[in-house]
Amino acid sequence: MATSGKSQINDGEFLAAVDLGSNSFHMVVARYEHGEPRVIDRLRDSVRMAVGLRPDGTLDAAHRAAALASLARFGQRIAGIPALHVRAVATNTVRRLASPHAFLSAAEAALGHPVEIVSGREEGRLIFLGASHDLPASRDHRLVIDIGGGSTEFIIGRGTSPLLTESVQVGCIASTLRFFPGGKISRKRWQKARREIGVLLQQFSEDYREAGWADAYGSSGTAKAIGSVVRAMKLSDDGITPDALAAVREAMIEQGAAGAPLKLPGLADDRAEVFAGGVAIFEAAFEALGIERLRVSESSMREGVLWDLIGRSAGTDPRMASIESLASRYGVDRAQARRVETTALSLFDQLAKAWKLDEDGREWLSWACRAHELGLAIAHSQHQRHGAYILRHADMAGFSRQEQQLLAAIVESHRRKPEKAVISALPVRYRALARHITAILRLAVLFRRARRAESLPRIRVNATRQRLRLTLPADWLDQHPLTEADLEQEREPLADLGLELEIVTE
Repeated sequence: MATSGKSQINDGEFLAAVDLGSNSFHMVVARYEHGEPRVIDRLRDSVRMAVGLRPDGTLDAAHRAAALASLARFGQRIAGIPALHVRAVATNTVRRLASPHAFLSAAEAALGHPVEIVSGREEGRLIFLGASHDLPASRDHRLVIDIGGGSTEFIIGRGTSPLLTESVQVGCIASTLRFFPGGKISRKRWQKARREIGVLLQQFSEDYREAGWADAYGSSGTAKAIGSVVRAMKLSDDGITPDALAAVREAMIEQGAAGAPLKLPGLADDRAEVFAGGVAIFEAAFEALGIERLRVSESSMREGVLWDLIGRSAGTDPRMASIESLASRYGVDRAQARRVETTALSLFDQLAKAWKLDEDGREWLSWACRAHELGLAIAHSQHQRHGAYILRHADMAGFSRQEQQLLAAIVESHRRKPEKAVISALPVRYRALARHITAILRLAVLFRRARRAESLPRIRVNATRQRLRLTLPADWLDQHPLTEADLEQEREPLADLGLELEIVTE
């Protein structure tokens, strides 16, 4: 079953967000009070997963063990919180693993909850959502920069909504290891780092400058660390400025030739090893974007995850907006989608108890109905595969990568012969849901093949774990020979989904 659907959060209940970052793992636990999360506990482990990521996409044993040990500690703390009130997200390093499922299986067992991989743009959305709730109310555009261990997100937005989001493959760990190996910081190495990072930022810097912003904020641990050093060195009492960054850089170069651990005022020991890469990224960003001052936000992605959980429970799920946006972009026949959805939900309501489907499953079915014809914009032939490709690779706000794979698997399997391997490739928790939602969608599409507003007879359906029984009026079936033939042909595809179709007339 999916685990991220609607679940009403009531006053006094607990919720938790877990962030498997490339540098640190974070967990925040909050109590829901008067419409907002009141943080009551925080945990942080400096796991440094990005350091353990090998070039072939495998994770070394030491960092894997550290990650699982951290998640086991987090899991103990949140053991009593309802599953639907917990969301764990993994970012750049897990995205880059050659076999993320192997790591995620162990990670989920340690934490006791599913772990979702989010794309760089979804990460940016959650970062902005968290930061925006920490900042004073404003109608102006804001720029938020979050430097992680393996990637950096740049977001311009207004209110709580991002307008532009970019994720760049530079982070404080990756950049420190690449440009300052052995901890040695020289002017030549610094110039190389600034130059190469700056080239990456040029891809979007002009668009960002044109969009503009009133204020800029840094929301990551890197921004907090630099802000702490800037204050301790008395370089600025109102955020981070280009001059302050230059002074920090000169201090690092002055003591960095020997490769000894950095010792700067206000710099925590656990940040010293990855500090240089973060400062270089910020210097390049200040130059590329023309930033004159950057203030530090105390909230980031984990707080954004909490607000996202609250939004989903209140009926403002961004995933529905993503589905509607795709349907508009690809010219989906909305009337036909509604007809299919109405029929599918009627079947769902009759099967929910037998197949243990809840409101979460109902939502997945609704999304699948609205998206199942996306591929027609490309070609009718194999349109289920075209639609699945779009769903797998589109930027879809609110969806994790695994959730996009789930929706793509349902759409790809809704016509013709379903590919067993597509469903088998899903996380275990999604496979039964995918088979059941696919079976319902296939029947709904079959009954609505005429693509016109026509009344259907009463369709009765019940099921066991491996059998689906469909009961229809005999006279109606006699008058609809195409539907009767389609139903007969449907036996084999449903068998591939593990279901024996039984057709009964009355």
